[in-house]
Amino acid sequence: MRSNVEHTISPIYNENSKILILGSMPSPKSRQQGFYYAHPQNRFWPVLSQLLKQNLPQSNEAKTEFLFHNRIALWDVLKSCSIEGADDASIKNAVPNDLNLILNHANIRAVFTTGTKSTSFYRSFWLSKNDLPLIPLPSTSPANRGRYPMERLLEEYRVLLDYLT
Repeated sequence: MRSNVEHTISPIYNENSKILILGSMPSPKSRQQGFYYAHPQNRFWPVLSQLLKQNLPQSNEAKTEFLFHNRIALWDVLKSCSIEGADDASIKNAVPNDLNLILNHANIRAVFTTGTKSTSFYRSFWLSKNDLPLIPLPSTSPANRGRYPMERLLEEYRVLLDYLT
């Protein structure tokens, strides 16, 4: 069932953030829990913790501290849209977030998008408005397990390290 969704989760960033990771729109589970990548089957947090060789953060506070400690900003490209469940392919009537909130306050070196839809929306709404490198990454969604097993996700996400040092 399609519903109109407003983004209600605040962006996570500070003046020390070096990279910006963007999804498309929080999933129903993330909206319910008020935090990014909250579905227990989503591999976003396990990928980052393994990649950065740190313990997997469990609470929302620990995840925020994890991001700050590693100089990672996190948000979504969209402010609102019409969507069926968590199916990015179903997104209609997309309205972008104002990424300048982060870009004007942090020294972002590169923008990473998670999944084809976030990449497409970023290209449509923001690519021509800044000169930051855009690096598309695969989705960490459980729906993407077949195409991207954990080892392959880690290989693809390793590029983050080039911008965090």
